[in-house]
Amino acid sequence: MTDEPRGAVEAVDSVLVALADPTRRQLLDLLAAQGEVTATTLAERLPVSRQAVVKHLAVLDAAGLVSGRRVGREVRYSVRPAALDATARWMAALAVDWDRRLANIKRVAEAAERDSQ
Repeated sequence: MTDEPRGAVEAVDSVLVALADPTRRQLLDLLAAQGEVTATTLAERLPVSRQAVVKHLAVLDAAGLVSGRRVGREVRYSVRPAALDATARWMAALAVDWDRRLANIKRVAEAAERDSQ
């Protein structure tokens, strides 16, 4: 992540912090399955209050993972996949980097073993 622009690093950080909480992950799962729904509807499916759901949605919104759209007196929330996609791309690049490092270690270890025989 050190080669990434500062804003991209902060975006990934906020997504990872938001996803660290199991209730927020469950909210994302519900939103992905149901589409656009209200905090009240989400609270009916979770063992937390509507107020707690709204606070969790605020964290997810700040991380760019959900958005709210006012319809009359209600706010309907939906998933915004772009931030999650960016985080997944960062994780995939990290995995490629680690695979490359491990392959280098393996190659060095195998060469050392051959040389010692």
